[in-house]
Amino acid sequence: MVSYAGESNLVDILFSVRDFFYFIKQEGILSMKEFDHESLSAFDGKDGKPIYIAYGEKVYDVSQSGLWEGGLHMNRHHAGRDLSSEFPAAPHDEEVFERYPQVGVLAKKTEPQRSMPALISSLIARFPFLERHPHPMTVHFPIVFLLAVAFFNVIYMLTGIDSLETTAFHCLIGGVMFLPVAMGTGLLAWWLNYLAKPMKPVVWKIVLSGILVVLSAGALFWRIANPGILDDSGPARIVYLAVTLSFVPLVSLIGYLGASLTFPIGKK
Repeated sequence: MVSYAGESNLVDILFSVRDFFYFIKQEGILSMKEFDHESLSAFDGKDGKPIYIAYGEKVYDVSQSGLWEGGLHMNRHHAGRDLSSEFPAAPHDEEVFERYPQVGVLAKKTEPQRSMPALISSLIARFPFLERHPHPMTVHFPIVFLLAVAFFNVIYMLTGIDSLETTAFHCLIGGVMFLPVAMGTGLLAWWLNYLAKPMKPVVWKIVLSGILVVLSAGALFWRIANPGILDDSGPARIVYLAVTLSFVPLVSLIGYLGASLTFPIGKK
C-alpha cells in the first residue's frame, strides 16, 4: 500500500513534468508545425475552418476572437495570410498576439523586395523629418481650404456680401496650392508604409484626388478669368457653384478613405 508521503511525491513529480513541458513549449524549444503560405491559406475561417494568421514568422490561432468572425478582421484583413506587411497600419501593437495561442511557424518566403526610389531615399537622407510621416500634417490644409470655398460661396449667394466671395476665392487659391503638397506627402507615406503596394483605398484616393485637382484648378482659372461669375444670370454661375460644391463630397470621401487605413472600421 502506497503511503501518503509517496502519493505526495508522485503528485509533485507529475506537476513538475507538466511545468517542464509548459516551459519548453512557451520557450519554443519543442519544434512547432511549419506552414508555408499555401498551407496557411487553407485556414481562412471559411466554411467552419480554423482561423490562422501569421505575423513575424509565427502562426497564431485567432478562431476564438469575435473580431475575426468568418476569417475577416475589420472588413480589411483576411485570415490564412501573413499580415506582417499590413500590421504597421494597425491601431494596436504586437502585444495583441499574446492573447492567442501560437500553433506554428511560417516558412520564409523568398521574393524580390521593392526598393525605394533613389529620389525618395535621397530626400529622406537629406531631410530626416520626412520619415515622421508629414502627410497627416499637410493634408488638413487643402481639406479646410476647399471645404471653405463651398461654404463661403453659399453664404455669399444668400447674403450678397462681396467680402465672402473674395474669401472663397482666397481659400480656392490656398486649396489649389496645398493639394500637390498633400498628394506628394501621401505618396511618400504610401512608399514608407507599404512600398507602394496596390491597395484599394489608396488607389481610390489617387483617382479622386486627381479629379479634385482638375476641378479645383479649373474653378480657380475660371474665377480669375471671370471675377463676377457668381453674379452672372446665365448657366455659368450654376455650373461654377456646382463645381465648388462638389469639393465637399470629394474631400469627405478622400478623407474617409485615408482614415480607413489608420482606423479601420468593421464588425466587432
